Amino acid sequence: MVVRVWRQISGASVIDRAIVATDDERIASVVRNAGGEAMMTSPSHPSGTDRIAEVAQKVRAGVYINVQGDLPFMNPADLDGLAAPMLAERSLKMATLATPIINDDEWKNPNVVKVVCAANGDALYFSRASIPCSRDGGKFAPVALRHIGVYAYRRDFLLSFASMRQGVLERIEKLEQLRALENGVAIRVVASVAPSLEVDTAEDLARARARAASSEQGKQGG
Repeated sequence: MVVRVWRQISGASVIDRAIVATDDERIASVVRNAGGEAMMTSPSHPSGTDRIAEVAQKVRAGVYINVQGDLPFMNPADLDGLAAPMLAERSLKMATLATPIINDDEWKNPNVVKVVCAANGDALYFSRASIPCSRDGGKFAPVALRHIGVYAYRRDFLLSFASMRQGVLERIEKLEQLRALENGVAIRVVASVAPSLEVDTAEDLARARARAASSEQGKQGG
């Protein structure tokens, strides 16, 4: 799966260098055997952003994009879209992707992270809970978006993020992006052009395998 993610992101026009950061030599070996670049990092990082911060100490760049290894169908166009506001707004320190929630099952699923945004597109809050909660009950048009775990960061922010303590909200929700919000850092939420399947559960893995098999059959048939 990691090799597939690496191949997908390598197709983005905005990517100058794709590195798989890991603390497992088995993953690094698989990536290198496939022709990719892997970098060993500390096994003690509490989140993926902390791991990318270690990479940023060794590899200088203006903007870093963090794509987690559970996104085997990541569309390169989404990475180009995510980088756009970071390149256009020098004051923006962090951005991420989101897509509309398609049904109540997604909205109620704690494995689907929800984000609600301000009028300017910056995140107000991320949660595993079904936010917002309607006090009066009843049906309403979805307000929250489904968060996609891909981030863009500026280097100076990444290095400072690693020195921030985990806040109460991050520890409760187990969502690293809340550390930025708890420290007053704005996160721009960019609309995904091609929502990607995230593999968080055994059911997700089964869907991913079926989608990959169907894709391969389609190529053979064509």
